[in-house]
Amino acid sequence: MSARPDVSFIMPCYNEEASIAYTVPRMVHAFRQAGYDLELVMCDNGSSDGTGAAIAALAARGLPIVPHRVEVNQGYGWGVLAAVPRCTAPIVGIIPADGQVDAEDVVKVFEAVSRASQPVVGKVRRRFRLEGPKRWFVSVVYNVGMAMLWPGLGTLDVNGSPKVIPRAIIDEMKLESKDWLLDAEIMIKARYLGVKVIEMNAFSRMRETGASNVRATTMFEFLRRLAAFRFGGTITRWQAARAAK
Repeated sequence: MSARPDVSFIMPCYNEEASIAYTVPRMVHAFRQAGYDLELVMCDNGSSDGTGAAIAALAARGLPIVPHRVEVNQGYGWGVLAAVPRCTAPIVGIIPADGQVDAEDVVKVFEAVSRASQPVVGKVRRRFRLEGPKRWFVSVVYNVGMAMLWPGLGTLDVNGSPKVIPRAIIDEMKLESKDWLLDAEIMIKARYLGVKVIEMNAFSRMRETGASNVRATTMFEFLRRLAAFRFGGTITRWQAARAAK
């Protein structure tokens, strides 16, 4: 690797021992084939299985991995936020460990961001999703709710990952969501910052292992949390802090 990688990807891993042995080498290979230096910051997000040992084994193989561990799981978002300071590249990506998006598509999202003439947020839109009708319905309601609360987000798939963002924009966002709301917070703050979103269609595969925790009742929790985020003063305080600089 060069002194500074082209991109740092954060991969939060919560009990993903079985997944990462497959997904990580594929991702590393895709970036090497494309000629880019990848830094993969793998955060063992308070796992209770052998995720930490699996990360160490991958790093021992010479893969460009920066291991990090959160001792107590506080949510998906906290695993990401805890790993941001470990990133050294000018562009930072966030990607789950489940391998649902092909590694070659991840490279394409990075290329779109790195070649843009101005700072942009790059992400995928999961157009072809191998999921059941219940998960599809929850996703539709969630994205419609987001569009109603924040028109003009520039995305039809708020939680679509990977997301690839210039490090300077991440720093300006002052992200704070420790759970699944982090994806929404990124898109909302990009809108307020006037940062354009580049959304690329991607095929979304089934998880390599494990199962999603999303249930039909999750829809109501999604909408409640989004409304609280919209009207509870979080955005107002963030905007006031930016204006006070």
